[in-house]
Amino acid sequence: MSLCALGLSEAAAEVREGRITSAELVRACLDRVDEVDANVQAWAFLDRDHAMRQAEALDEHRRHGRALGPLHGVPVGIKDIFDTGDMPTEFGSPIWAGRTPRRDATAVASLRAAGAVILGKTVTTEYAYFHPGKTRNPHDPERTPGGSSSGSAAAVAALMVPGAIGTQTNGSVIRPAAYCGVVGFKPTHGLIPRSGALLLSRALDHVGVFARSVEDAALMAETMVGFDAEDTDTRPVARPPFAAVAASEPPLPPRFAFVKSPAWPHADATTQAAFAELVEHLGEAASEVELGPSFDRAIDFHRVVMEVEMAHNLHRDYEQGAAQLSAPLRGLIERGRAQPAVAYTAALAGSAPLNATLDSVFDEYDAILTPAAPGEAPRGLDATGNPVFCTIWTYLGTPAVTVPVMHSEAGLPLGLQLVGRRGNDARLLRSARWLVKTLSKGSRGGRQRKPAGAASRGKGGAP
Repeated sequence: MSLCALGLSEAAAEVREGRITSAELVRACLDRVDEVDANVQAWAFLDRDHAMRQAEALDEHRRHGRALGPLHGVPVGIKDIFDTGDMPTEFGSPIWAGRTPRRDATAVASLRAAGAVILGKTVTTEYAYFHPGKTRNPHDPERTPGGSSSGSAAAVAALMVPGAIGTQTNGSVIRPAAYCGVVGFKPTHGLIPRSGALLLSRALDHVGVFARSVEDAALMAETMVGFDAEDTDTRPVARPPFAAVAASEPPLPPRFAFVKSPAWPHADATTQAAFAELVEHLGEAASEVELGPSFDRAIDFHRVVMEVEMAHNLHRDYEQGAAQLSAPLRGLIERGRAQPAVAYTAALAGSAPLNATLDSVFDEYDAILTPAAPGEAPRGLDATGNPVFCTIWTYLGTPAVTVPVMHSEAGLPLGLQLVGRRGNDARLLRSARWLVKTLSKGSRGGRQRKPAGAASRGKGGAP
């Protein structure tokens, strides 16, 4: 196996045990970038010499017998809205071209402390909103990779890096992960500090991760969890054992609530058929559950909060450089500026009672099953796809993970999203791994239940 195909956990173990060096691993990933990135275009900034210098310094660190972090020597990608003290951070906007921060975002600093090599900055849509960047889907360069964390998802899918980080304010981790056929994990709101990342919406912004297995996503997220006084939504908590719990067997087989949600009319026929087959296949392990009419306003509540808070946080760029903003972003800011305070206050207040209602679902079920996106990645590069299947869960701040266990008739990934109770991230990851393992064993060869990672080889060189 090529070194660039190693998963995050496996690569870390290989470096830790001395079977490979970080320099060898990073060089293999850079060679892969040279091989496929002309078609995928996942990187906003990548300095090969700087990446190799990081790897060589980490190899020297190991040779001297010093303590090693859980990601020692492993290269990762960073969405270009996280500050990096040694690389530009430009937010996908010409307004911020050439911006070089003086220090790392907290999440980036945590990855460095864990021993990771920051390979480079991955492409984001403009201000992590809808206007696409240059990245293409690794399975078909004529299709979108999703957004806004487009480069991170595509780089992991195309074997250019074993892990990457992104953010989600609506569907910006789960949707691109689903379109690109990798694991995407959005932890509970406030679990990973957002300090030093572009602020769009305090109520909605989440840090998330991309990897090629649930266990790898768990390990990467675990290294970043913690309290940061600059992010007032974080709190002092013991570091959760995401990786150990995710890799363990559940004491009882998990039970899943199949939830169509108010977004269901947006699902295409293939997705609806795939989920009907999935629920039938799971038998007594899955039951359809209706959330009730109280959730019908959640998507509108999310829209109001996002528009108002983005209008507030981007007001300076709008007022000083509106002509350099895309029309969709200008429209969002203008709608946010026009929202009445009473509508914004009601939208903020709406999440607590809905989470309380969800508690009754999670008292009976380990996780919710629902689509990650309406269908396969759409053709065309002028949009990033519909995030509607992620909206409610982002608004409620619940943990969510998407796993690549289903495919369309064209062989493209279809996202299966699992949602958990707030704060029960480790249990959600364990249930997700159990489901991947179970479906892989139980595959009867149909298109909806290929084993995880069995995505068809695309024109862009994806695995």
